[in-house]
Amino acid sequence: MYRKPEEEKPKTFASNSLTNFRNSNKMLLIPSPPSSSSSSLPAIVQSRRHPLFHLHTSPFRNSLSPRRILHFRPCAVNGTTAVDSFTEKSGYLFDLTAYEAESLAEYSVSKIAAIYRRKPLLVLRRLLQVGSSLGRWFGLRVIDDLRERSDLMFEVRAAELRNILVELGPAYIKIAQAVSSRADLIPPSYLDELSLLQDQIAPFSSKLAFDMIEQELKIPLDELFSEISPEPTAAASLGQVYQARLRRNGQVVAVKVQRPGVQAAIALDILILRYLAAVFRKVAKLNTDLQAVVDEWATSLFKEMDYRREAKNGRKFRQLYGSLQDVLVPQMFMEHTTRRVLTMEWVKGQKLTAVKDLYLVEVGVYCSFNQLLEYGFYHADPHPGNLLRTSDGKLAYLDFGMMGEFKQELRDGFIEACLHLVNRDFDALAKDFVTLGLLPPTADKQAVTQALTAVFQNAVSKGVRSISFGDLLGNLGTTMYKFKFRIPSYFSLVIRSLAVLEGIAVSFNPNYKVLGSTYPWIARKVLTDNSPKLKSSLISLLYKEGVFRIDRLESLITESLRARMEKSSLRQDLEIQSNRVVVKEVLSFALSEKGSFLRDLLLQEIAKGLDALGLATLDSINSVTATRIPFGSSVSVSMMTKEDVNNLRTLGRLILLLSGSQENPSNQMILQGGNKNQFTGLDEASVREVLSVLSVIPELPPESQQQILNLPVEVARRLISRVTARTLRRLWS
Repeated sequence: MYRKPEEEKPKTFASNSLTNFRNSNKMLLIPSPPSSSSSSLPAIVQSRRHPLFHLHTSPFRNSLSPRRILHFRPCAVNGTTAVDSFTEKSGYLFDLTAYEAESLAEYSVSKIAAIYRRKPLLVLRRLLQVGSSLGRWFGLRVIDDLRERSDLMFEVRAAELRNILVELGPAYIKIAQAVSSRADLIPPSYLDELSLLQDQIAPFSSKLAFDMIEQELKIPLDELFSEISPEPTAAASLGQVYQARLRRNGQVVAVKVQRPGVQAAIALDILILRYLAAVFRKVAKLNTDLQAVVDEWATSLFKEMDYRREAKNGRKFRQLYGSLQDVLVPQMFMEHTTRRVLTMEWVKGQKLTAVKDLYLVEVGVYCSFNQLLEYGFYHADPHPGNLLRTSDGKLAYLDFGMMGEFKQELRDGFIEACLHLVNRDFDALAKDFVTLGLLPPTADKQAVTQALTAVFQNAVSKGVRSISFGDLLGNLGTTMYKFKFRIPSYFSLVIRSLAVLEGIAVSFNPNYKVLGSTYPWIARKVLTDNSPKLKSSLISLLYKEGVFRIDRLESLITESLRARMEKSSLRQDLEIQSNRVVVKEVLSFALSEKGSFLRDLLLQEIAKGLDALGLATLDSINSVTATRIPFGSSVSVSMMTKEDVNNLRTLGRLILLLSGSQENPSNQMILQGGNKNQFTGLDEASVREVLSVLSVIPELPPESQQQILNLPVEVARRLISRVTARTLRRLWS
């Protein structure tokens, strides 16, 4: 694993890598209103980059003008025209009546269709705009190829594509944001340009933004803030952010203001995408309901445009994950939040992609594990602009508009699928795909199993730490088409959430595998969770036709310890730890309350092994006795069955596992011996291993030591029960 970087001297950080609070006198200082008891602040400070807005206050200003629907048009700011390209090229989409605007508050296909059914010319104009803009760009790419100047024009075409997406609006920008995190799939020039779409889109007028803040919060700007940045510190597809200081307590906050017209533009674009999805599904003869996938994405997108919902999501996210080590979730100010304005704690930091901190990527993996598999409430839009490294080395999450819910049965199914994939149990994996809704129950599971074996066998042969999440999805493509896999609506958001994290890590470590970093937490959950379904899965994984598969238990425990060590900030691979540390971790884990189910399994297998050891000892005594008796038979009859030999071998491997020993030549007698007489006792190395376990006991917590005192009685009880049952069987046979 990766060590946490050593603390460095504080550097200058700003949210989304932009300006710091009051840096170079770029803050707008707002004088207190005359009714305030506080003393007046200095006069408004002029920015070196752009003129500031002089927000004059009046003692007669007791109320705001009635709320109105903003028809966004070019407006003058201190004598200069400030119109962003989205408004300039797509502003014709914004003209809606008050009734039409309110009907777009929630995503409803029928309501959207009803609005634009009455606007056929507007729909046609939008289709022509999208088709001509993208068609012209693709045409230029073809011409570049024909003229053999693709390399020369690569950066130019990348910049042109970014500009086209900005002009077309938020729906297309959101798609590009999802793609921009995959450094392993996108050429560098395009990656650089598309990454600008995360938080560096041309902003709309600040005058319009300040008017919207006053209208939404129903309070004059000068009464709410003592300072506010004259220009946005970041601008994204749905809104832009200002840095401000609350007048009442001096708290530095981020104020996000929604971009006018986004709902109208997104609604029409989604209507068009739904139509194209239906056509593509019919032409390609796909089994996946592509319209349902679009609807799931659109529902999340419309929820993201309601900042009240985002604030509630952020507060819930903070409650669930804000206490995780090295994770920071900003505070939400609900009293200063409406549907179009959000006020939250200001977070100072750099983009995670800019600092290349792989440790924080692993913090993100652990946080994602908790989101997806512990609580089921996850961040569905973790693009690089929403993940920051703070000045004190923590991972900060921003933007909680697009969140997802992962139901318990799907969480369990996802865990089982990961277990079966890693352990190459492709027959069970085919059944998991049915549980997850990827395959219909009527699918030919035997044929699917054979196909999955062919697809995944090589991918998982090098071990879980070498499995690439992106490669798995790529290899699965042909099989999905052949067997008519369905992509459930929830699945696209879950996959995106994981793929984005791997994409960020791959950008500065091509060998990073997000599944390899997630699996230790999955292994720990399987070993400790009280879910009946996961307990049943663990039994199925460890036993085949009644035979205990010790190698799978070794793998699960080894991986789960790797997760525990990471969480405790040791951040070191298990292999470089001393045996003593490993023994302590294994015992603490098995003797804890969460390890009770695993402890029962171990006691059961130890009892079986001791029973087999007793039989092997009797066989050895009988063999020696027979050779010393005159005229005795030189052939002794063994009391051990094949099952007993396997149980004895399992006992030997359990001793190695609990003692933290690795396999070495001196241990091969226990692990591989084919002659049952080789198991008649413990050699000197085995005794040392047992003593190493005993030497750690005083270092364990008192409750664990108490559990150890109860173990001999429990093992003896199970051993007596087993010996009695075998004796009765032999008597009656």
